[in-house]
Amino acid sequence: MSASKRAAVRGGMSNQLDPLSPSTDEQKKIPRYLKVYGILCMADGIIMLPLIVMLIAVVALVVVRSPEHLSVASDPTLTIVVTVINVLLSLVASVLLIRFGYSLLKNRRRNAAIWSEVLIAITIAQMVIAVMLNGIGGQLIQPAIQLVILLVISVTIDPTLREERDLQARLRSMQEREAAEEGMLGRDETGEGYIKLNFFNLFWVFMVCSVLGLVLEVIWHMTVVDPGVYQDRAGLLFGPFSPIYGVGAVLMTVALNRFYRKNVVIIFLVSAVIGGAFEYAVSWFMQTAFGAVAWDYTGSMLFGVIPDPIAALCDGRTSTMFAGIWGVLGLVWIKVLLPRLLGLINLIPWKACYSFTTLCAVLMLVNAVMTLQALDCWFERVSDIAPSSPVEEFYAKNFDNQYMEHRFQSMTIHPDNSGRIDSGNANAEVLAPKA
Repeated sequence: MSASKRAAVRGGMSNQLDPLSPSTDEQKKIPRYLKVYGILCMADGIIMLPLIVMLIAVVALVVVRSPEHLSVASDPTLTIVVTVINVLLSLVASVLLIRFGYSLLKNRRRNAAIWSEVLIAITIAQMVIAVMLNGIGGQLIQPAIQLVILLVISVTIDPTLREERDLQARLRSMQEREAAEEGMLGRDETGEGYIKLNFFNLFWVFMVCSVLGLVLEVIWHMTVVDPGVYQDRAGLLFGPFSPIYGVGAVLMTVALNRFYRKNVVIIFLVSAVIGGAFEYAVSWFMQTAFGAVAWDYTGSMLFGVIPDPIAALCDGRTSTMFAGIWGVLGLVWIKVLLPRLLGLINLIPWKACYSFTTLCAVLMLVNAVMTLQALDCWFERVSDIAPSSPVEEFYAKNFDNQYMEHRFQSMTIHPDNSGRIDSGNANAEVLAPKA
């Protein structure tokens, strides 16, 4: 084929994939029910935008004059910070809802797909903050429904994207079948990284490291913290899992995937920063949402001589020593353990790998949701808030305070230190057994 013909073919393909071309935006009209949804989104954004601006003004006034009205906790700063973040996210979401609805009305599929993906991220963040302020309850139903709708729209709104995904999925299936036969399933064959960053691989990274992390936690406690004494360090309601290590391993795998051949010092430093930052974020979320403290490095010393500056700066949520431990774990993970994990992945029969992974993912999702619900109900019980729904009664009956104290032996609950506005008698500190 001549150069001119190849250019013409490429030009034709680019026109087909151009979001502004007639083939995508003019000839393939967006269904009316989606346009109706777009009108609702625009109306929501237009109505909420001035209300949120007014709310920002009111919150600013309250913060200046009487911040204690924002929280029943002993320190209102935490609730104020989370509330301000939530208001700002709502402001951004209102603007984006208007843009998103306008794109649906104007038949701009590619723009609608982009805005839907941004709104998905904001909706997830708003749900997390809703848990931090009010726990798990009916306030999550509306954003959960919105999240499902946005996910469906983001996948289906642009036909060209959907066709590309279908073709890529077929090609990937053929390549992975061949890789499985060669014992190379999971490797990044492009050479840009060590492992393919897909759901299949990352899920098993999470699973394996959640178990390994729990084993390391138990050994560390029995040999260093309290020699000879066993303590259950599990982080989920069911099973031998410590999800902070699983998620940390996923973050490190994503960040270090292209650096597996780099200098060990670089890998160590990146792992230390990621691990320390993640440990801080998890600690902050758990305390804000549930008043839960699972670790506290306040007062840590470097070499037993000088105060740990990182522990002091981060309010004991992480420390120099544990950031260093994260660095070592990341180095060992990328250089030693990840190649072995790929060997385990290849032991899963090809015909069963995705169905088995899906089943395990669903079970872990149920486990995580039930864990959050159990922590939420535990928080309310120690805050002297009586169960008021069938769900709360279920957890009070099957996962009472005694069960939770035994399951999460390293965790303490301090309602007055949370960011919740429903902590009840926050002046009375209620503790679970300390580590």
